[in-house]
Amino acid sequence: MSTHTFYKVLKPRQVCDTELLLNGGFAPLQGFLNQADYHSVLDNMRLSTGELWPIPVNLVFSPEEVAQVRQAGRVVLTMPDGLELAELQVEDIYEPDLHREAVQTFGADDANHPFVPILHARQGMYYIGGRLKKLHEVPHKRFPDIRHSPAALKRIFKALGWEKVVAFQTRNPMHKSHYHLTLKALEEAGPDANLLIHPVVGVTQEVDIHYDLRVRCYQKLLKQYPEGRVFLSLLPLSMRMAGPREAVWHALIRKNYGATHFVIGRDHAGPSYKKQDGSDFYGPYDAQDLLLQHADEIGVQIIKSRRIAYVEDVQQYLTDDEIQPHHKVLNISGTQQRELLRTGKPLHDWFTFPDIRDELEREFREKAA
Repeated sequence: MSTHTFYKVLKPRQVCDTELLLNGGFAPLQGFLNQADYHSVLDNMRLSTGELWPIPVNLVFSPEEVAQVRQAGRVVLTMPDGLELAELQVEDIYEPDLHREAVQTFGADDANHPFVPILHARQGMYYIGGRLKKLHEVPHKRFPDIRHSPAALKRIFKALGWEKVVAFQTRNPMHKSHYHLTLKALEEAGPDANLLIHPVVGVTQEVDIHYDLRVRCYQKLLKQYPEGRVFLSLLPLSMRMAGPREAVWHALIRKNYGATHFVIGRDHAGPSYKKQDGSDFYGPYDAQDLLLQHADEIGVQIIKSRRIAYVEDVQQYLTDDEIQPHHKVLNISGTQQRELLRTGKPLHDWFTFPDIRDELEREFREKAA
């Protein structure tokens, strides 16, 4: 038996996956998918043992790395600086079916999807499946005090006496529309419900506003909520932008973190791009529909977020069902928001809170300088 150890240096997305495998965020997974689980997840959104799991979570190795793994007694996953995170207990080494993975996970093998080129770059590579044995926590220099494992977050909710926890997923800055949307979600969940703002701070997609800036904006937003009814915790998830399957995944993860309710909007986790033929990757309600089919099994209650918009005539935010045909509705999309910031134009008072606007505008000014 070889005593040689092979050290696999992880890339940022792989660090995110490893952290959630080690801390229980990806339960029931205890490691990277073996071949049987990989094919079962693609075909049925389930592990080969039957548990619901919609997204393939795999670790990629080059042929050269595979040759070294076969010679090694141990495989250790490390941070770029060499910190040892986990030992990979190798179960199997196999070739992925990348075309099928794209079609099943994302609905299309279409290079306009931000994750499909990542899959295409794996041509000729291998996946290695196996459980992880934890060696060290993933270190975080930024915002360590608002990062929690599932077990830690559950302990906090228990100490706060929170029995109903409404989780809100976001990868964007939150403005007044999101604020009113989350208040409506709380209202729907009941007077004893509390809000977990659980933004994704792993790798998302190139065009998204970077998480450091977003987190500073989330922190500024907290004071707008009723005292004692909101909690902010960062989720180190690497999003796949897989729409319906990702919605199921997000709900499973939030359940692991102690949430009882999960807010899902239109086109949840859809990419900011269209297919090469100009059509959308997913219909606006595909994600809600798939998640509702599985909500009971996951054990979370789904709150469908209604569309909300600012109505100039009444100077307040109203939901779709409250808006009248004669109302003048104002909206700014995420793309328009980024464009306003990039070109130094102000964000309107109706759209955002002053201190969040200041935070965003200062950052974009410094970038342009």
